[in-house]
Amino acid sequence: MGTVSNVLNRPDTVSPPTRERVLTAIADLGFVRNESARHLRAGRSRTIGLLVLDIANPFFTDAARGVEEVANAQGLAVILCNSDGSPAKEAAHLEVLTEQRVQGVVITPTAELSTQLQALRSRGVPVVLLDRRAPGPDQCAVAVDDVLGGRLAADHLLERGHRRIAFIGGSGGLPQLQERHDGVVAAVREGTGAEDALTVLTPETLTVAGGREAAARILGLPAARRPTAAICANDLLAMGVLQEMVRHGVRVPEDFAIVGYDDIDYAAAAAVPLTSVRKPRVELGRRAAELLLDEAGGGTQDRPHVHEQLVFEPMLVVRESSMVRRPRRTVAS
Repeated sequence: MGTVSNVLNRPDTVSPPTRERVLTAIADLGFVRNESARHLRAGRSRTIGLLVLDIANPFFTDAARGVEEVANAQGLAVILCNSDGSPAKEAAHLEVLTEQRVQGVVITPTAELSTQLQALRSRGVPVVLLDRRAPGPDQCAVAVDDVLGGRLAADHLLERGHRRIAFIGGSGGLPQLQERHDGVVAAVREGTGAEDALTVLTPETLTVAGGREAAARILGLPAARRPTAAICANDLLAMGVLQEMVRHGVRVPEDFAIVGYDDIDYAAAAAVPLTSVRKPRVELGRRAAELLLDEAGGGTQDRPHVHEQLVFEPMLVVRESSMVRRPRRTVAS
């Protein structure tokens, strides 16, 4: 059994002929090693945890792809969990991940950083924040400058002549949304000088249904107060707004312009392609996983692990939903 163990765990210590015979016997017998027992001996598993806010949002599936690419390259598996923005579900998932002895956790937390996250870290389990700034320098995080993202969206609409703009997604709860809101508010105030130029709407969910709900509220406003454009906190909301506007015969962008956020693949594929603030979705996941594994391994002999807080810059991708189409020129025959 000692030789078998060496072949499975330290193959370089076994001569090639012996290693080949053992591997052949393993294949013939259909042997599968007991990973649970291995975890108990090693003290941790060959897995990392990934806990996201909403797996139905393609932003998180793209980020998960980046995490998985890095983990798989290191021979690790990813346990994907979905909190649905619920602190109770987040806590339950963190408990399970702790029981599974994961090497670390990449997480997009709910509104408040839970005490369980700190408890994990106090046990020596690395925790990296994804799409969220760290509260201090003693933790790794990968985020986007969402204040800048909000400004990019608002400045674009102001340049197109809009003076009554809606921000759909609210201003509280998740810090990411608060930053986007703050960027929009600052740009609109600077661009219009009016306190009432911005309408803030907080739908029940950050989904397509939430976007339809917000658009219905906009359409119910008196014409003199009704915004002529909307900045949505994510692309799912923007798609819902687009659906509702089209359903009511509102032309996009001629009558109402829409800007989304995240630039998921579906944004470009919408019936009216959506202008959106692009975030490097897969790269965010990759970098978060790299920081996590570096911390879990203690860095290298030449370079001990140092906590990093990475902040990426967003960019505005302009499409038809915010740009009035120009009539085609006809050539006289």
